[in-house]
Amino acid sequence: MTARRLSYLLLPVLLAACSLGPDYQAPENPTPAAWRNPQPQTTDLWPSPDWWRGFGSSRLDGYIADAQTANTDLAAAMARVREADAQARIAGAPLLPSVGLGASATHERQPSARTGLSQTSTSYSPGLTASYELDFWGKNAAAAHAAEATLLASRYDQETVSLTVLTGVATTYFRALELHDRLAVAENNLASARSTLDGLQKQQHAGIVNALDVAQQETVVANVDATVPQIREQYEQALDALAILLGRTPDQIERGDETLDGLSHPDVTPGLPSTLLQRRPDVANAEAQLISANANIQVARAAFYPSINLTADGGFVSSALSTALKPSNAIFNLTAGLTQPIFEGGALEGQFDLAQGRYDELLADYRKIVLSAFANAEDSLVAVQQTADQEKRQAQAVATAQRAYDFARAQMKAGTINILTVLNTETALFSAQDLLVQAKSAHLQALVNLYGALGGGWQKA
Repeated sequence: MTARRLSYLLLPVLLAACSLGPDYQAPENPTPAAWRNPQPQTTDLWPSPDWWRGFGSSRLDGYIADAQTANTDLAAAMARVREADAQARIAGAPLLPSVGLGASATHERQPSARTGLSQTSTSYSPGLTASYELDFWGKNAAAAHAAEATLLASRYDQETVSLTVLTGVATTYFRALELHDRLAVAENNLASARSTLDGLQKQQHAGIVNALDVAQQETVVANVDATVPQIREQYEQALDALAILLGRTPDQIERGDETLDGLSHPDVTPGLPSTLLQRRPDVANAEAQLISANANIQVARAAFYPSINLTADGGFVSSALSTALKPSNAIFNLTAGLTQPIFEGGALEGQFDLAQGRYDELLADYRKIVLSAFANAEDSLVAVQQTADQEKRQAQAVATAQRAYDFARAQMKAGTINILTVLNTETALFSAQDLLVQAKSAHLQALVNLYGALGGGWQKA
């Protein structure tokens, strides 16, 4: 009894000593001390979880809400989380004993060896069976740990997909607004060019201008008119892309009257670069996969060592059902078995090398994702700065082109310049107006990309 008690006391120590490791250690990441292109604000304005509301568009808010419930990519990611949760429960089951309940009734008739006469007997046998693999090397615990890490990776993947979908909805909607505004600019310019052409044709009939002047204006009208179908096609394609993101058919997308000018430009300033990795679900996903791979190395290493299985059967045997559960009819059986792999044809070594190689692959992927996260944030920061500057400069270009066009028209009416000067200023104005719409869209999309690069308000618990 003393030896048995001593073994019970030493068993936890022995189990702890049999850990096959290595325990997971988070990789060291090269982290910038500061952003190369910081925003001018002095306060940290990390994105909020509902970052899209900063653009002040109720229609965008509705589209985001629809995408969160109807997007097919997001639904698939949520299903993968449920799959991983089930796998984690399956992997954790071997840590607990397996218990089964059974009962049998046997009715026999056979000749007696002593008398030669046939005898009939009936026996009833209810019982329980239990089995358990002693996780001496931590193989089952490591497998459960790997499945739990995979579950976390699936949850982080869902957050990554959600962020990708929501930023995709915003950028696609802004792209649709850009094309809608460009179409309006082209149609307004076409109407203006046709009005000028009509005036020149009347002057030609009066003998004031020649046929060359009219032909030159007809060329301007034709060039502007040729841009309309292409822009309209791209506009319809943007709406179709938006429909896919919202889980709708193309006919279910309304063509509203919102414009880029009606949107707000929210402020966002990241904090220290060292905080970024805690706000990127794709980085968390990559690390969770790394943790799972590390646990799988432990599983592969434990396969080289013996496995110990404990089984127990217990129950009752009685010839009468009414006395089947009497203590005097109890029976039991206890068994312990040890299995040691000796020759597996290199399978165990192959499994271990596979697990180690998988870990090394995921480690390289993780480091790449970390570096890409910092680069993505830097790119987005500079894009926000430069597109804002571009929009401002393009607005000045439109104002300058408008003044030049107005002066040219006034001087042409006074007869001091020819129609060619007016045509040049007209073409320059049309081009500047179209580029201004594109610059506004580029700045809004840069803001959306910055929100995505900073994690979209997500933060690792």
